[in-house]
Formats: sequence, C-alpha cells, structure tokens
Amino acid sequence: MESKRILVVDDIFTNRLLLSELISTTGNEVVLVENGEEAIKALKEQTIHLVFMDIEMPVMNGIETTNYIRNEMPYPVNAIPIIALTAHNPDLFFNDFTDVGFDELITKPYSIEKIRQKISMTLSGS
Repeated sequence: MESKRILVVDDIFTNRLLLSELISTTGNEVVLVENGEEAIKALKEQTIHLVFMDIEMPVMNGIETTNYIRNEMPYPVNAIPIIALTAHNPDLFFNDFTDVGFDELITKPYSIEKIRQKISMTLSGS
C-alpha cells in the first residue's frame, strides 16, 4: 500500500506524539493539530486520507468538527474516513458512533495493533 497522509487531531501533546510514533511505524505520513479549527484548516490546505479525531477538545470538539466536515466541506473531503478517539466508554457519548459521522472508534489506551488494524481496514478501499 502506498503511503497516505493521516491527520491526528488531539489537544494533548503526549497523545499526538504517541499517535504520531505509532502511525509512522505503518509507513504513513502524519499531520498533527491541536483542535477542530486547526483540523478544518489542514483539510482545506492538504490532501488527507484518514483522520484520527479526539472527541473531547477545547475550541471545537471532535463531534462538532466531524459534523462540520461531513456537512459543510465539499466532496471528497467530506467523505474522508474519521476514526473517533476516546478514553471514555463510548456509550456515554452516543449509542452509535456512526450517527455522529465517525467511521470507526478507538478507545484509549492505544496500541500499535489497534492503530495498524484501523489504518489497514479504513484505507484498504482507498
């Protein structure tokens, strides 16, 4: 599989660093941003193939950002796979994460196996 550009959106530096390291081991390029506003800017300026989106962030949270991407951005940006990231039980946020616009969900703690699996599964159709 050719290298893809993956956007990581998380307000916590150590989470961005960890995800960056894990994603780099898959041979893909990583773009790091701190919040939803920065994510939207990156999506407008670069070709992104996959997004890892933290749910709880200041400025613009993951749900608001995903809704904006899905409803306000043009195709093909609005169809980019978005994987939600959370440390909480996802049932506390929503019954079905796809209703919000996420394609997949990963709960913390992250592992290289979880990250590789989601990247492979999500980008296999690309």
